[in-house]
Amino acid sequence: MSPNLRGVFYSLMSFGIFATHDVAVKTLGGHYSPVQIIFFSVLLGFPLVTLLLITDRSDGNLRPKHPWWSTLRTLCAVVTGLSAFYAFSALPLAQTYAILFAAPLLITLLAIPILGERVGLRRGAAVLVGMIGVLIVLRPSVQPLELGHLAALASAVFWALSSVIARKIGSDERPAVLILYPMLANFVVLGIALPFVYKPMPIEDMGLIAVIASFGFVATLFIIAAYRNAEAVIVASMQYSQMLWAIFYGFLFFSEWPDNFTLVGAGVIMASGVYIVMREASAKTSDLQPVLASRARPDTGTMVKSSLFGLIKPSQKKLP
Repeated sequence: MSPNLRGVFYSLMSFGIFATHDVAVKTLGGHYSPVQIIFFSVLLGFPLVTLLLITDRSDGNLRPKHPWWSTLRTLCAVVTGLSAFYAFSALPLAQTYAILFAAPLLITLLAIPILGERVGLRRGAAVLVGMIGVLIVLRPSVQPLELGHLAALASAVFWALSSVIARKIGSDERPAVLILYPMLANFVVLGIALPFVYKPMPIEDMGLIAVIASFGFVATLFIIAAYRNAEAVIVASMQYSQMLWAIFYGFLFFSEWPDNFTLVGAGVIMASGVYIVMREASAKTSDLQPVLASRARPDTGTMVKSSLFGLIKPSQKKLP
């Protein structure tokens, strides 16, 4: 099996596990506040993240070298997690994914002022087409926007901002700083809010919390293996396989079936995202590659971000 084919296998496994992770989030979201779900998933995730943190051999302390950027990114991770978890509980899975898939488009835009990235006419047009796809999914002139739609949009926006900030400061900050601060913020901030929303959880629901923590960790290991074997453009494009899982899981567990607007809009968004990924991987674009560096999952501060750990690097290969 060629390295790229192994990378495709590992990435498909990763995004399939992530989709299963999101089914558990949606199942619990029908009964509990996102505050409670995230708090306990972070609590159970700490031991798993520690297994990766001990591989960090860089010297130094845990004080950030860019405190303001680190603080902003930490806040973004908290908002992203709360928004995404609420959106999964309030919207059909396929519709939630379709809106979250707008994040690479927003990353492209935010990279202009924050990273100094130059976006040419073609990538700019792809962003515009992708935003039209978001409007097709939301169709605000046909149905009123619900809180779930706004939460999914907020998650996409803050995920994009967090990803671009991580790209900006990632080469200077220790991986442990970039990983631990969002997790600690979730633990402290949501821990303060927890008494106001807490509901007793039976053992089977705590089991689903453990699924969220463990599946997020295992999926991250698979995505690390994928980027170690395949070109970044191939792995980044595989994120859209989650839409197939969303349709399957939505029908199987929640009796959901996406309407034509969601399917068409999602297709437009995904096509735009794939085009941007392909353009960033080409030799004619800059080396910043903000979308390729996003690793295709929301930075919720509940799990380790493999790209921040120096375990994988964006591929230096260029497509013809």
